[in-house]
Amino acid sequence: MPHAHLTIDPHFTVGTIDRRLFGGFVEHLGRHVYDGIYEPGHPTADEEGWRTDVIELVKELGVDTIRYPGGNFVSGFRWEDSVGPRDQRPRRLDLAWHSTETNEVGLHEFSSWLEKVGSELMLAVNLGTRGTSEALDLLEYANIPAGTALSELRREHGRDQPLGVKMWCLGNEMDGPWQLGHRDADDYGKIAIQTARAMRQVDPAIELVVCGSSSAQMPTFGAWERTVLEHTYDAVDFISCHAYYEEYDGDLASFLASAVNMDRFIETVVATADHVKSLKKSDKTINISFDEWNVWYITRFENVDKIEGLDNWPIAPRLLEDVYSVADAVVFGNLMISLLKHADRVTSASLAQLVNVIAPIMTEPGGPAWRQTTFFPFSITSRLARGKALELKLDSPTYATDRHGVVPLVDAVATHDEETGRSAVFLVNRSADEAVTLTVDVARLGDVSVLEANTLSDDDIYARNTLDEPERVSPHANDTAHIEAGELTVTLPPVSWTALALG
Repeated sequence: MPHAHLTIDPHFTVGTIDRRLFGGFVEHLGRHVYDGIYEPGHPTADEEGWRTDVIELVKELGVDTIRYPGGNFVSGFRWEDSVGPRDQRPRRLDLAWHSTETNEVGLHEFSSWLEKVGSELMLAVNLGTRGTSEALDLLEYANIPAGTALSELRREHGRDQPLGVKMWCLGNEMDGPWQLGHRDADDYGKIAIQTARAMRQVDPAIELVVCGSSSAQMPTFGAWERTVLEHTYDAVDFISCHAYYEEYDGDLASFLASAVNMDRFIETVVATADHVKSLKKSDKTINISFDEWNVWYITRFENVDKIEGLDNWPIAPRLLEDVYSVADAVVFGNLMISLLKHADRVTSASLAQLVNVIAPIMTEPGGPAWRQTTFFPFSITSRLARGKALELKLDSPTYATDRHGVVPLVDAVATHDEETGRSAVFLVNRSADEAVTLTVDVARLGDVSVLEANTLSDDDIYARNTLDEPERVSPHANDTAHIEAGELTVTLPPVSWTALALG
């Protein structure tokens, strides 16, 4: 059996873990909002029409800040449509997803839902079909307490207190030709800096996210970040990263190593941001908002789900409803390891998305809600990863992949909370057919024991949770984990994700 070794020392830290690293994303897309979080006729619906079974699952998932309302949707979004009396709100074409948006759920309703799930709002402005003026109007409506036309309009609409939105995204994926209002980096940088400076004149306390590349595979990747930051560096706080992964043509070995790509993506953007920092002789550091990440079978959307036709604009169609396997969840858990390994610079991240649409939570209209396989790595990591991410010394066997070169068989990250004295270790075994014995030097953590050990694995790595079998896959206790003389030993099954809590 292959062997890997890990050394943990709480004195060597990467950075403090910002709770916004465990953020989510809700877009008006498919059945995410309608027939997802909102279904007035459902047996569990509350007085506002929210599914309470979904609310409980979102709370269990442990998401912090939630990005809204898009995504591609935001580049055609008119925020004024989403406020005021519902019976007077217009129905609009959603060009991003070829659907009809009813605006039955808007800014006030979504804010109410966020209060029920205990998350904060991260709001995106439309810099696709709109611009600085409309962004200023939305900021005034949301954050000014009273005494102006738009703040008083908000109060007339039933919200006396301001929404107090702290994080704002300056558009979405503006490097993508699919995006309404797509621009080159120079043109986007100009409108982004104009909008950022204007918004700061209204509310200097807000934090601003400028659009980075929509993937590391974009032909403009790198040059885009440099140009955009040369325009905006002094006025923004974050640059965004987006990344989705899927198994291509049965290449499981490469798919299981997807987090290697995320590592390189993050480190390249950090290097580019610090290059611009040096050019500008600035004391300020730009961090990363990894505000879209997940496993997503995009090829399925292009070949199966995509909606077309001048007379075909459905409301809440079934779109992007990927059903995730054990292998998907292992890759997903490894992506979370990558985010934590870069906790010094990735201080905000948004799992895309939450319900029905490439989501950890699925629902059926009038029926149940259930956890997908990807639910478990997120909920457990969000619960256990506290304090600071640690630098690790990991010795692991390697294997070759077609897409990412030679990569470690085992990947890991550890966290330590000084207040509680507790630590956590998150691990993946990327081998498709062999278990790995891992030993961990935990002597520097003091006299600790294994508080819990959860592993997600299955003899069928393509097993899934479905409407007919919603509990087919779940984590199980890993009874091999034990500590003796300051050394932890645990067996990692093939294609597995494991979380250990120590204290």
